[in-house]
Amino acid sequence: MSLKYTPDHEWVLVDGDIATVGITHHAQDALGDVVFVELPDVGKTLAQKDVAGVVESVKAAADVYMPVSGEIVEVNENLKLDPALANSDPLGAGWFFKVKLSNAAELAELLDETAYGELTQ
Repeated sequence: MSLKYTPDHEWVLVDGDIATVGITHHAQDALGDVVFVELPDVGKTLAQKDVAGVVESVKAAADVYMPVSGEIVEVNENLKLDPALANSDPLGAGWFFKVKLSNAAELAELLDETAYGELTQ
């Protein structure tokens, strides 16, 4: 499995041709307490950098972008019921959706942990 990041503060955990997507610790820190998430519909196909959802907090609302192109194969129903999971466990139980990759070459455009760390300093 490979963990990558976007400059827009999404993380992507790739396992074969399925990528799990969520927001980073940096994003949830900046947003504050998450109170609502809007997730994409299962079966929807989106292109890289398309808006896939929305996360709302007590401070602001922010779009969640597609880090890679593909079809949404699963959404985190627990996150819809308990949006605070995005704060308490953003890299675990607070994942947003899973996408079946349609262009694995796009993964090369994403940041590794070192590059993302430099971006957020």
